[in-house]
Formats: sequence, structure tokens, C-alpha cells
Amino acid sequence: MTYTKHSFILVGLTAILLSGCGFQPLYGSHAEKRDESISSKFSNIEIALIPNREGQALRNHLMDRFYQSGIPSHPTARLQIAQIDETLTELDLTKSSDATRAQIRLKTIMTLTDDAGKVLISRPVQSLTSFNILGSEFASRVTEESARQSALKDLARQIELNLSLFYSAQ
Repeated sequence: MTYTKHSFILVGLTAILLSGCGFQPLYGSHAEKRDESISSKFSNIEIALIPNREGQALRNHLMDRFYQSGIPSHPTARLQIAQIDETLTELDLTKSSDATRAQIRLKTIMTLTDDAGKVLISRPVQSLTSFNILGSEFASRVTEESARQSALKDLARQIELNLSLFYSAQ
């Protein structure tokens, strides 16, 4: 009986302490805050073209994340992504010097500018993923491409997170 009373008191105190700790939603907005949410700010960012095939895929991932209701007609900011630098490293060599595992590292620099051209944020982002090198050439290419796409999705997630943190600090 006393154990349940103590449990209720502990849960009640925890709820009271957490309500005043300063946590706030990242993508939503408080009822008392009247400024626009981060999601609406994302929908006003123009995503510039990114060179190469990987850049096109990254831009598509970013567009899927940012534009819920279409491409903005009057963007207030511009996101530029530098050309993606890819490094392929073979790991886990056998006695006959054949690699059985490889690693893909994608690096780029994201830059957000306002409509006047002033740089608001510029940060390097990178993603690292690995894949198995299989006996079949086709299977190895498929796993490599799958790992590359996974790394591109991770880059898009990191860019979105960096921009979310930037906008939430304003």
C-alpha cells in the first residue's frame, strides 16, 4: 500500500519538475509562441542544384524532407551543398589480399544564405557506411549502391538536423 503511494508521489513530482525544465518541441510550436514553426521555415528554403548523380539524389531526399506542400515560389533562404566527396576504402582483407568489406565516406559542406546573400550557417557534414563485398560482382554492386543511398539519406538527415538546431536557436 505504501509502495503505491510513494510511486504516485514520485510520478507526480517528476511530472511537475519536467513541466518547467525548458524542453520545447523542435518541429512544432508552443501555444504561446506566435512565430512560425521550423517546418514552415523549411518550406521557404530553396535547395540549389547539387552536382553529380549523388548530389541529385541528396537534393531529392532534402526536397522530400523540406517541402510538404510544394516548392516555394518566394523562398526566404537558399541552401547550397558543395559537391559530394566520396571515399571508398576496402577493409577486412583475406590472406589472398581480397577485400570482404568496404566503407563509403561521403563529405560535403552545407551553406544556408538569406535572400540578401548573407551566410547564416555553413557546416561540414559527412556520413560513413560500410557494406560486404560478395563473391558475385552484381551482388557486390547492389550492396555498394544500397550503402551509398543509405549514406545519402543520412546526409539529408544531418542537414535537416543542423538547420533545425539553427532555426530553434533563433
